[in-house]
Amino acid sequence: MAEDWQQGGFGLYIHWPFCEAKCPYCDFNSHVSRSIDQRAWRDAYLAELQRAADETPGRFLNAVFFGGGTPSLMDPDVVADIIAAIRRHWPTANDLEITLEANPGSVEAGRFAAYRQAGVSRVSMGIQALNDADLKRLGRLHSAQEAMTAFETARNAFDRVSFDLIYGRQDQTVAEWQSELKQALSLAIDHISLYQLTIEQGTAFGDRYARGKLRGLPDEDLGADMFTATQDICNDMGMPAYEVSNHARDGAQSRHNLIYWRYGDYIGIGPGAHGRLTLQDQKLATVAYSNPQRWLDGVAKGDAEKPRVAISRSEQATEFLLMGLRLKEGIDLKRYTALAGHEINPDAIKHLENIGMATQRDDRLFVTDQGVMVLNAVIEALLP
Repeated sequence: MAEDWQQGGFGLYIHWPFCEAKCPYCDFNSHVSRSIDQRAWRDAYLAELQRAADETPGRFLNAVFFGGGTPSLMDPDVVADIIAAIRRHWPTANDLEITLEANPGSVEAGRFAAYRQAGVSRVSMGIQALNDADLKRLGRLHSAQEAMTAFETARNAFDRVSFDLIYGRQDQTVAEWQSELKQALSLAIDHISLYQLTIEQGTAFGDRYARGKLRGLPDEDLGADMFTATQDICNDMGMPAYEVSNHARDGAQSRHNLIYWRYGDYIGIGPGAHGRLTLQDQKLATVAYSNPQRWLDGVAKGDAEKPRVAISRSEQATEFLLMGLRLKEGIDLKRYTALAGHEINPDAIKHLENIGMATQRDDRLFVTDQGVMVLNAVIEALLP
């Protein structure tokens, strides 16, 4: 009998923790370092790949994602060695999706051909805004023109290119966002991630906001209007949402991210990387130590990962619900029942249907466009 994770697939996430500068809105595990021993980092990644492969022999690998940080600061030779090791360790499809996140600096753009040669098949670019004033506010080091040049370079090197934009920025109007989004979608693009700016504790923006120094952010109504405008424009231009913040042309969805949202298994390698791994029919939560030097030293001692935590079946059901309802395709109610040991309360589903927040068709449950805007409340209503 197939294990539950196989319904979501199997992926590999590799975290590169270094950036040229720390963006004020970013709460990811990223660090600025003047010097990086690329060879030492390569050797550490290769060692952790060997350890992971020993635990998961014969598994068919669906996707690889180099995230960060800024993975486009990795030497292409290092990326090539890692990809070669991955292909040795696991059986994969001939068209294995291998994504690398990149920033649009001109030096990194010049590396795209080398990354393609190394085996990268898809690039995800952190553009974030298409005007210089907002890029500066967001702490980005590139200009709008540099971003467009880098995008064209990426398009020439890769068949699949995605980029990120942030909206709900300071003093941004709906009309300005509509114009910017249409400009982005007019490019030869098949996937785009559109995130509403959120202020996270522990970031420079979070500190500024707490002191009342971060003004001009949209209120709840304006944020909702921007979200609605985003859906309308993307639908009209053939880039519908397949997940809350992700839009793609048909067939261009991120295979790696679908593994997360479909609640598959994925290995996390690198400082602070999280994973979900099923071994001997027990799903485990894994997380690596986040400090880069602590992780690097830990690899040498076989101690780069914190103690693993077993996830109960009821906790798995909750995670499956949290992740799966972000997708337009919704969730399989039978799968939830198999994990939880009980059905979702049919009265809760009926109530959400009556108020236009969710829809059930046969054994699948979907959140409506209206429900997506209050997704946390929808999920809370469904959980026991």
